[in-house]
Amino acid sequence: MEESELNCIAFEGSRGIACGPLREVARKVKAVYDARPLSRILVFNAQTSETIEIDWRGSAEQVLNRLPALADVPVPPSEPRPPELTAPAGPGRPRLGVVAREVTLLPRHWEWLSTQPGGASVALRKLVEQARRSNSAADRIRQAQQSTYQFMSVMAGCLDGFEEAARALFAADWSRFEALIALWPADVGAHLRELAAPAFEPQTPAETANA
Repeated sequence: MEESELNCIAFEGSRGIACGPLREVARKVKAVYDARPLSRILVFNAQTSETIEIDWRGSAEQVLNRLPALADVPVPPSEPRPPELTAPAGPGRPRLGVVAREVTLLPRHWEWLSTQPGGASVALRKLVEQARRSNSAADRIRQAQQSTYQFMSVMAGCLDGFEEAARALFAADWSRFEALIALWPADVGAHLRELAAPAFEPQTPAETANA
């Protein structure tokens, strides 16, 4: 993805100071850093809660020009792909945004895939889509828990009630979680509520049926 598309959130100590696309956040944070260079400033990926390292030296434009490269890099293959995964599309067949990547399976898996209508590529895509539908609720909850815990560990790991809040998060005990983080700095608690909300959302009927 492009740097400008990555949503971030920045904190000076426990106070939220900027949120939005990376370049906008970096520009705002640079002004804060110049005014208070000894401040503890952290920038997070707003979705995954991974910290983003930024070199604040120099002018604002120099900082923006040094922003980390965040585009997805294709994984280079380490061994030849099966012919079905590398064969060119037939005449008039749209590419449909398909990306070729290495897939490593056991011989029995390739043998089974070769018997499926459309070949290995079509069968694999169907299996992935089926798994996505079946596991959508579990994936949503797991991702929200991981992102919330990552942010908690950095911003609240030394605060009273951290371990209890973490247990409440993974036990899906919203009332306990909310009661504990309510005692923490307001901006930290507000972002935690936003991150954790999907982990506590009830499953839809379709998700329950696929569970």
